[in-house]
Amino acid sequence: MSVLSGLAEVTDADFAAEVIDAGLPVLVQFTAEWCGPCRQLAPVLRDIAREVGDRLKVVQLDVDRNPVTTIAYGVLATPTLMVFRGGEPVRSMVGARARRRLLEELADLL
Repeated sequence: MSVLSGLAEVTDADFAAEVIDAGLPVLVQFTAEWCGPCRQLAPVLRDIAREVGDRLKVVQLDVDRNPVTTIAYGVLATPTLMVFRGGEPVRSMVGARARRRLLEELADLL
């Protein structure tokens, strides 16, 4: 659990087990401690995790500490939000969003 955001944190080491092999769709926030918009997005993601946690797993990955996964998925900016379903990335969004907008963008995946 990240102290910064209160979200579960995944790493290069456990990404496959926690995200690729997950039974639910997984929203991954590619983040960094120095990223202001990432910090703004954290409470939005916490709320969404509480609200739809039975249908969507929400985690974060620190891009500075986990370069293998960051490079593998072509993440060039933070925050990048990527939704994985069935082990594959099915949606990618760059930049912070309001809760309502993010829920609208995720609606068809839930």
